[in-house]
Amino acid sequence: MFAQALITKALCALLSLALLLGISGCSSGLTDDLQDPIVRLLKVDVVKAKLLEQKFVLRFRIDNPNDLSLPVRFLRYKVKLNGVPLAEGESDRDFVIPANGHQNFEIPVRTNLWRHLKQIVSLLEDPNKPISYQLQGEVKTGLMFGRSVHLERKGEIIPGNYIPE
Repeated sequence: MFAQALITKALCALLSLALLLGISGCSSGLTDDLQDPIVRLLKVDVVKAKLLEQKFVLRFRIDNPNDLSLPVRFLRYKVKLNGVPLAEGESDRDFVIPANGHQNFEIPVRTNLWRHLKQIVSLLEDPNKPISYQLQGEVKTGLMFGRSVHLERKGEIIPGNYIPE
């Protein structure tokens, strides 16, 4: 009787160990095979512009190049225009991007560009002159065994394309 109980406990312990090792192997295998999502800043909309406070809406798009849906836990970002800090912060909104799909989302931003006002006005003097932008950040993906994806994008926008006539 005692020997049988000891064998049963040993088998349970071995089975539990095998399951734990199998689960950790599966989770690392799943995350290693996934491609990084592609994050883009689509547009910056001015909501309200006062002297000491400006409100913007940053419009982002995240593309999922994988054959599996991709949970996104949050996005940390910094946006600069010609090196002038426009906004930085974090979105803690959870959502799932479908397999080989995309998700658009918005982040409302409040800022005070007073100390950079002269630089920004000079950027907008010629509405047809491109302004460079930089987007830096980090996206947390996955559920329990997620990973952080660092991102850095650079590009140009032409203000005249967004100014109504």
